[in-house]
Amino acid sequence: MELLQLQYFLEVARMEHVTEAARSLHVTQSSLSKTIQRLEEDLGVPLFDRKGRKLRLNEFGRKFLCRAERALFELEQGKLELSDLSSPEHGTLELAVTTASTLPDILREFRKKLPDIQFHVQMLSTQEMAALLHRGEVDFCLSSPPIQEDDIECQIVFIDPILVAVPKGHRLADRSIVSLTELRDEWFVGVKRGYGTRDLVDSICKSVGFAPKYVYEGDEPARLIKLVEADIGIAFIPSTARDSREQIKYLQVENHELVREIALLWHRSRYISRAALEFREVVVDYFGALSKLPVGH
Repeated sequence: MELLQLQYFLEVARMEHVTEAARSLHVTQSSLSKTIQRLEEDLGVPLFDRKGRKLRLNEFGRKFLCRAERALFELEQGKLELSDLSSPEHGTLELAVTTASTLPDILREFRKKLPDIQFHVQMLSTQEMAALLHRGEVDFCLSSPPIQEDDIECQIVFIDPILVAVPKGHRLADRSIVSLTELRDEWFVGVKRGYGTRDLVDSICKSVGFAPKYVYEGDEPARLIKLVEADIGIAFIPSTARDSREQIKYLQVENHELVREIALLWHRSRYISRAALEFREVVVDYFGALSKLPVGH
């Protein structure tokens, strides 16, 4: 059994399509098919159910996938460890986030400490993030909501109050605190379902007896403030994502009942480089300082 066979097998297992997997691997379809066929011959069992160019893992394939992922994961960790030992001041930090509002400040602080370390950041859903974490392809994730799974370490770094953004001139604009039930008849602008903050807000509003009415649903959280400013609707905005504009007023929710947790996540078995340890320290210090500020700051 060859390493190349395992790498090709993993890609086909993820794509479940020969053409797409071959394109991703930059090899011909015939070469990929022959490599998978040789692997199956070595193992003595078929790993896929085939239907044209589409392949679906069978029971043998699913069992073998877990072992193959673990084997390649360990090899990759060995490579990372040797790279860190030989050149600790260089390298690339792989990051993923569901919430990007605090990232510029965090990366600025990290760059001050380790200017020669590069970083690569991906904005992902929690499902996509979990998949990368399981495969050991990222050093750290910043996620809201947290991901609680066996092989993932989860450290809550900040409890983030969710505020209500209203335009100047709104009936509530002279208030500093509002109850959720007072918002029952308002029109909202928000992100689509599936975003952590949106799902959390909808769930808590439902628990107090109403469903927010959305006049706009999008996939760019940063756009919401401009829509509020244009008086299209009001919005639920995490305190870490608020944008200081003269035409916007932020209200706290009564009894602080609306908060989201921001978590730092990493794979329990992934090798943590010295640069990654430094990044974790920067994140913890950043949110520690943030938690000491008043909500309205």
